[in-house]
Amino acid sequence: MKVTVFGTGYVGLVQGAVLADVGHDVICVDVDAAKVAALQAGHIPIHEPGLEPLVKANQAAGRLRFTTDAAQGVAHGELIFLAVGTPPDEDGSADLQHVLAVARTIATHMTEPKTIVNKSTVPVGTADKVADTVRKVLETRRVALAFEVVSNPEFLKEGAAVADCKRPDRIVIGTRAPQAERQLRELYAPFNRNHDRIVMMDVRSAELTKYAANAMLATKISFINEMANLAEQLGADIEDVRRGLGSDPRIGYHFIYPGVGYGGSCFPKDVKALIHTAQSIGFTPDLLLAVESRNDAQRQLLARRIIAHYGGSLRGKTIAVWGLAFKPETDDMREAPSRYLLQSLWAAGAQVRAHDPAAMDEARRIFGERDDLVLCGSPTEALEGADALAIVTEWKIFRVPDFAQMAHALHDRMVFDGRNLYDPETITRFGLGYVSIGRAPVVGMS
Repeated sequence: MKVTVFGTGYVGLVQGAVLADVGHDVICVDVDAAKVAALQAGHIPIHEPGLEPLVKANQAAGRLRFTTDAAQGVAHGELIFLAVGTPPDEDGSADLQHVLAVARTIATHMTEPKTIVNKSTVPVGTADKVADTVRKVLETRRVALAFEVVSNPEFLKEGAAVADCKRPDRIVIGTRAPQAERQLRELYAPFNRNHDRIVMMDVRSAELTKYAANAMLATKISFINEMANLAEQLGADIEDVRRGLGSDPRIGYHFIYPGVGYGGSCFPKDVKALIHTAQSIGFTPDLLLAVESRNDAQRQLLARRIIAHYGGSLRGKTIAVWGLAFKPETDDMREAPSRYLLQSLWAAGAQVRAHDPAAMDEARRIFGERDDLVLCGSPTEALEGADALAIVTEWKIFRVPDFAQMAHALHDRMVFDGRNLYDPETITRFGLGYVSIGRAPVVGMS
């Protein structure tokens, strides 16, 4: 099938590459000429495992192309995907300007019937807005062309997006149009062979499904973080509680790891957008408001504990920070807990030495050159000259450190672990003080 994807971010680039990999003829369109030129040269702008070889192989095979020519993209695709950003507006609502701009572009250039597939995460009712936008442009052009607008939300995890796209656990398609359903079933047939993963529903239900899914996962994270704070007050160990919870198959282990809150491009934005949608129709989403409130507090927790340990001021102190990306296997720092930590550390007077396996360039882009920030080439280098260590992202490389070397390097022998990576008894045997989430602080034994 001939497919056009507008947008070459995480969703558009991964979806386009994976569709090309099963044999579809894909053109990806983006307004960023420098980004398109880089993609044409084989340079991938994001860190996503498995994506670079996938893009290069399908470019070489001629099944995947990149362009800034919107007219070419519209002419090419029988199915046209919208995979552009929907950043939060000032009031928390999803900003649909990019989605509707692409809708106008499609309507301006289309000369035959098209099926428009909304892959972007958008509020309920966006498909209607896209359809109205297309219809108005066609009326202005005085042409009568058939089109359908379908909701087909993505459920990709950054760091595992390629695998998720190749082996989806569900494919949600929102449409009541028989022709559009046939096209989408044909498109996804290669991913639907072992058992039927396609879940058909109406457009508005599909739009809400995406938000509901992310809100549920965010709720699990905020719930376990609330239990972690309660466990500390009651003298319980949240890691034992987590194992007890996760062993219940009705709950499971996914998304019940205590930490420093959720971040990234999806959960914070989507929870805010769903809250705004609810409030805009006069419904008070009490649970979602609590989820967001707990997460806002949790992202400040690690900084508060470090600052409190040092009596309210970090002037003259250097804190090593392991992990800048909002999660492992990505370089994405959007809404990352590390950003809240660093700002608080700097405000308290600290110097920071930081390392992340993938997000160093992104950190340089965000923070620029600062006298109070040193970006280090390895975890060990980040410890050099530091008084204490703060762990923010649970990269595998941080899981089995040299504790003896860590104790030697850190002047104050303190570790503030925002991801509960270590066994308290093990780390304290090396003379390290250890503060984690939902467990009692432990003083080093030697």
